This record gives sequence, C-alpha cells and structure tokens, in this order.
Amino acid sequence: MRAEAIAHGAVTIINAISIGKGAALGIDLWTRANVSLNDHPDRIAVRIKSDPSESAVLARKVVQGVFQMFKLEQKYGAEVEVDSNIPIARGLKSSSAAANAIALATVGALNRRVQDIEIVRLGVKAAIESGVTITGAFDDACASYFGNLVITDNRRMMIERTYRIRDGYSVLIHVPKSKSYTIKASVEKMKEIAPLIRIAHQQALKGNYWDAMCFNGYAHSVALDYNPNIAIEALSVGAVAAGLSGKGPAVAAVVPSGKVTSVRKAWAKYPGRLILAGVNSKKACIVR
Repeated sequence: MRAEAIAHGAVTIINAISIGKGAALGIDLWTRANVSLNDHPDRIAVRIKSDPSESAVLARKVVQGVFQMFKLEQKYGAEVEVDSNIPIARGLKSSSAAANAIALATVGALNRRVQDIEIVRLGVKAAIESGVTITGAFDDACASYFGNLVITDNRRMMIERTYRIRDGYSVLIHVPKSKSYTIKASVEKMKEIAPLIRIAHQQALKGNYWDAMCFNGYAHSVALDYNPNIAIEALSVGAVAAGLSGKGPAVAAVVPSGKVTSVRKAWAKYPGRLILAGVNSKKACIVR
C-alpha cells in the first residue's frame, strides 16, 4: 500500500488575494511525494528531503484529509517523503504542488479513485487548515495539477477558463535568496489594488493573459515594495510577459525561446539565481 505521485509548479498570472479570482501558468518544475501506509492510525511521519527545515503540517493535513474522505482515519497511518526542485516560499506554488502530489499519492496508496478536481479541492482545504495560504490558492493548485494556463474563481473553487499555451516559450525565473511566506503577506496592501486586479482579470478572460500578467505583476510589485524594474527589463529585451509571481519575491518572465539569452543578460546584475523552466501541459499523475 504505497504510491508515488508528481505534480508541477506554476507562476502567477493574476494574484487572487485581493479579488478572490486568479490565474496561474503551469511550469515544469516538480514535486514528488511518496506515501506508504501503515497500521498506526496515530502516526503520520513526514520527511521533506529537499528542505528538512520546512514545516510538515501541510503534508499531515493532506493525508488526514484523504483518510477522512474514506473514513479510514482510525485504520491507517502513513510515512510521507517529499522531494522537489521548486524553491519554497518564493511565489512558485511549492505548497500547491506538494498538496497535489501528496493527496494523489495517498489516494493511490489506498487504491481508490477520486475525480481530479476533488483531489485539488482536498489539497486546497488542507492548505487553508495548515495556514500556508490566505485564499486557498485554488488557481495555483489547478495550474499545478492540470498544467496550462488556468483562470479560476477561488471562492467558488471553480475553473473559469483554460488556455493551452503554444510551444516556443520558456519561463525564466529570478529567485532571490530571501523567502516570503504567503500567510505573512500584507493583505491590506493587496486589497488596495483590487480595482486594478479586476481589470487584469477581465483581460485574462478575454485572452489577453500576457498583458494581464504584466499588469498584475507591476501592481503587486509596487504594493509590496518589490523592484518592478526586474520585470520591465525583461520586457524591454523580448519577454512577452513578466511580473512578480504570487506575493514574491520571485519574478517570472515568459520568453520566446530565442530571447532567453537576452533576458539572462539583462537580469545578470540582480542578486539571486535564475531558473529556466518550460511551460507545463501535463497533468499530475501517479508514477509508481
């Protein structure tokens, strides 16, 4: 009774905190979760290989949520191992990817079937209960689980629209050394820019999602006191969209493959590291 699952990361198109509606783009950074069941109902042991200092509360909440769904919380415990190449607390949806992978692996270990959207909702609920998110990050969770570009109503936990991004784009991400946990973000500052984010959301629904990403990213950079010039410089040398991802501090740029070198050079002067990812269109899945 064991399974391993993989889910992917994402970058922000529309941050949902201010208006309850958001959008995100799946990228091919990954999180793997291995779940082994045991007969000790009071024991859910978690090991986060990629960052042992991180809290295991989310992982435990996800597993407990799956057990409760099937009324098996008095029958099983679990050993959970998580590995990832997604930088934690940088706005790259590490929590959403972890919740998706752990939920899917737990369902797989139980040899049960659950609709994809219900697995996503289960992870969102666990994220809220564990305090790693403000809105539940349904948009991030959907982009992580389903891939592609997803626009959502987070309050109703419904997908409004999905766009499949054509080939030929890469996602270059500037990742500062500092972490920024969503639960500590300034909600008040983000609420102040809600009228601007509504405009960005409307544009995304019309298919102008790259413009929406730029608009959202600039507004949140100003509101949260991040440097908007990082995104602006990427746009000036060929990126089709760029902006703060989530509540930061990472900045993501969607770049035609032939322009990646130009954006790298423009960002070389900024401290931190650069990660090159592809757009992900693959759904989360059980791999073993």
